[in-house]
Formats: sequence, C-alpha cells, structure tokens
Amino acid sequence: MKKKTIISLFLCAALTLSMAGCGNSESGSGDSGEDTVKVGILYSATGSMAISEGAVKDAEVLAIDQINEAGGILGKQIEYIEEDGASEPSTFATKAEKLVDQDKVKTVFGCWTSASRKAVKSVFEDYGNLLWYPVQYEGMESSPNIIYTGAAPNQQIVPAIDYLIEQGYKKFFLLGSDYVFPRTANMIINAQCKAKGVEVVGEEYAQMDQTDFSSIISKIEAAQPDVIINTLNGTGNLSFFKQMNEKNYTSEDYMTMSFSIAEEEVKTIGANILKGHMVSWNYYMTTDTPENKEFVKAYQDAYGSDRVTSDPAEAAYDAVYLWKAAVEKAGSFEPEDVIAAVEAGGITFDAPEGTVEIDGENHHLIKPVRIGVIGADGQITTVKETEPVVPDPYLESYDWAVEANIQPLE
Repeated sequence: MKKKTIISLFLCAALTLSMAGCGNSESGSGDSGEDTVKVGILYSATGSMAISEGAVKDAEVLAIDQINEAGGILGKQIEYIEEDGASEPSTFATKAEKLVDQDKVKTVFGCWTSASRKAVKSVFEDYGNLLWYPVQYEGMESSPNIIYTGAAPNQQIVPAIDYLIEQGYKKFFLLGSDYVFPRTANMIINAQCKAKGVEVVGEEYAQMDQTDFSSIISKIEAAQPDVIINTLNGTGNLSFFKQMNEKNYTSEDYMTMSFSIAEEEVKTIGANILKGHMVSWNYYMTTDTPENKEFVKAYQDAYGSDRVTSDPAEAAYDAVYLWKAAVEKAGSFEPEDVIAAVEAGGITFDAPEGTVEIDGENHHLIKPVRIGVIGADGQITTVKETEPVVPDPYLESYDWAVEANIQPLE
C-alpha cells in the first residue's frame, strides 16, 4: 500500500477520527466504521506499466478527496485501499482477490492493460463485486461486474482508421505490444482495412519489457508505410520513439497514429520527438469545457503545476463520480444494488470531456471521439471531434466486422 498524497493527508486531518475516510485500512467489513465505506484502487506502481498508471490512480484519489470534502456519499466518507499490480496480470488477480475477499471493499477502481483486466474479471464475477475499468480497450467483452469508462473500439480504433483513410493514407504498418489489446485491435484494423480497400504492409509485436526495436524499425523501413498504427504500451513507446528519433525520423518521415500515448506519455518521451504525430482518444487536456478547466486546475493544485491530465486519468476520475451517482440512485453501497441501478439506466456525469452516460445494457460509456495531433508544447490539439457515440464493444453495427467474425482473445 502506498502513502497517500498531501491533499489526502490535509483532508484527513480536517476530519474527526471517526470519519477517517482517507487513510489505509485493514481487513474487515466494507463499512469499516459507521461513517466510512471502503473501496480499492489497483494499479501498477512498479514495473513497465508504472509510467502510465500512476496518473490514473492520482485522478481517482483526487475525485475521492473532492467527494469526501463535499460530504461523502450517503453520509459516509470514502476510505481507499491501494494495491500494486506490479505490471503483472497474476499479481493483479491476487491483489484483486485480497481487496474483495479480505478487505471487503464495496468496489474497485483499477487495471490498465487488457491482460490485467482479464486476469481479475473472474474474481469480480465470482465474488459478485464491481470493477471500474478506465482505459480504452479492444472490445469483444461485456461483463456484468465491470463498468468500462474508457473507449470501446468504435469510440477510438475504428474512427481513427476511418480518419486516416479520409486523409489519404493507404499503406498501414501495425506495431503493438504482444498481448491481448494490440492483437485484437489489429484483428479489427486488418478487417477494416480490407473492407476499405487499403493495404496492411506489415504487422509486428514487441514484448512488454522490450527495449531494442532495431529489427522492427528495419522492417518498417523495408515496408515503407504511409502510417504506423501504434498499439505499444508502457516503456515500449519510450524505447521505440527514442530509437526512431536517433535515426532522425519524424512524423514527416513515418507518421504514427497511437492508441496508448496521451499527455503523460508525451511528457515522458518528449514533445520534441512526438510533435506532429497523431493520437485517438475521447479527451485531451486542451478539451474546451468548463468542467475540464476545473478538473485541470484541481489536478494541478493537488499534484503540481507541471502535471498533465490525460484521457485515462479523466476516465478514471469520471469512474469515481459515476460510482457515486449509481450508489446514490441505488441508495446502497452493495455491488448488486449498484449494478442494478446502472442497468436501469440514466447514470450520467458532467465530465471534463463532456456529459457521459453509462449504457445500462453493455456497461460502457456513451462518449465523444477526438482525433488529435501532438504539438511542440506537448499538448494535443483536436483535429476531428464527433457527437457522443453509443458504445458497440462487439462491433455488431459494422458489416465488415461481423463478416470477419472477430473473436475475443483470452
């Protein structure tokens, strides 16, 4: 378990001992006291994915602190227990079971990679608990015990490929980390490219901890694509783009469209390396809404003026407030009651990205799509934006996807 942030400690000091809603907790009932309710936070503080997952955790802690400061939920303060998934799916599963079975949390906010989500899925289903998963993913899944607050494939991958084709790109090279999200995403992209009459000229995968991309870069050079579709995650992005930069390649030489690079990763890799490249998300730090201005200010007030917000962080922040709305609608913290409230429909939140709503049928969010370009200042400018899109995790509304009979990978 990790030490809580300065803002958490300040808020805890302002509460009475009987309302210690911000501190660590030991095993016990989900209501650890008359005035508190326990939740879990489960991300990677160590390993290859720590580069991305820390910001997501910070956004959720911010939301919890804000809710506690405003009076809590149903008269209770939220007490959160942090666990480190250590970038290993098996560790995520072990820690998820601890949170649910031993700590008796009422819900868990957690996971980044699809491998970690799939590792914990059966834990939440077997125990009847509820996971809030904040990251865009490959789809082909809809669990009654998971709320997916990141993008479904028709809210990120599919519109990004359509945009590239509209812009005249015809030769695609697919590059991803070797696990379920990139491989399933590329199954979707291959089917979409075939249906649209454009060519996939290469497809390569890297291990999650891989640091040498020289062989893959050589294959890219040989294939001469118009655009690289990038589904690398974690430190793989850092290694790949730095090695491309060492060869003096820029977006003018090899344009990339990335699905797992947001502002946090831009800051780590370097805007000077990534400027001009494209990304596809639902939210950027530059998104122009009143709620986003408040979110960015609160985030930087809590963690420092040099910190950046991102789509996964914003979706994680939304998750806490959507859980609050579902709990209040249910009048209960019990997971089965919260799930029933979600499935009855009407759970919304005026989020930094715009108003989002949980689709009660498939547990995904209705949300807009934003295609962006990375600037020299590290910020991302929206070049195309849609109205809120209804989630279609199985791509049932796309004839080419149905014909391709894309199956989920485990």
